[in-house]
Amino acid sequence: MAIEVQAEPTPNPNAMKFTANQTLFEKSTSLKQGDESDNALAQALIQLDGVDNIFGVNDFVTVNKTMDADWDELIPKVEKVFAEAE
Repeated sequence: MAIEVQAEPTPNPNAMKFTANQTLFEKSTSLKQGDESDNALAQALIQLDGVDNIFGVNDFVTVNKTMDADWDELIPKVEKVFAEAE
């Protein structure tokens, strides 16, 4: 079943908050580029080109992009990860 998310800007222009319609993480999860996780969703997000790091807890995850990434290109990729999540 696809996870529905709502993207919201944060005060940091390099960070976006994605709030889901269900719990994503039982405990806080923080990854940076190159990290590995046994959480499939976190692993898929950190592997996206343009993602620098993520922080997730409960029903949201904050995605921080690299300086050269563009939100117009990155948001659809993040949303696709959620849409394909199991």
